[in-house]
Amino acid sequence: MSSSTASTIRPLPEVTPENQFYWTAGRDGVLRILRCRNCQYWVNPPGPICPQCRSSEVEPAETSGQATVVGYTVNHQQWYPELEVPYVVAVVELPEQVGLRLVTNIVGCSPDEVRADMPVTVTFVQVEDVWIPVFEPAEA
Repeated sequence: MSSSTASTIRPLPEVTPENQFYWTAGRDGVLRILRCRNCQYWVNPPGPICPQCRSSEVEPAETSGQATVVGYTVNHQQWYPELEVPYVVAVVELPEQVGLRLVTNIVGCSPDEVRADMPVTVTFVQVEDVWIPVFEPAEA
């Protein structure tokens, strides 16, 4: 897992005390998602209560950083002048839990190479004080 400074500017998320752990995790290269201490359910998007057992005992936990592409689209529309096209917007599922999914970008390969069921690994794009998790093809 690596970190790089963005060569293009993208809209930044609103960083709040509740989600700061997620947007700064790239500082040490580890993807973190909230996890319930009571039932071990992964909670994403982050929230103060576990949707599985209703416990308020949720805290950031390290993930493997691995995922599988479950769906994607190649964007050819240049929505932001600084964001180069084409780029891939994907939904990836983490192996830690069925249904634990993130919307992200796939980087490190041509958009034509992306496919469903493709194994990917997290990496981070640093923009100011935010580390945006993106995914690249996993090494064979």
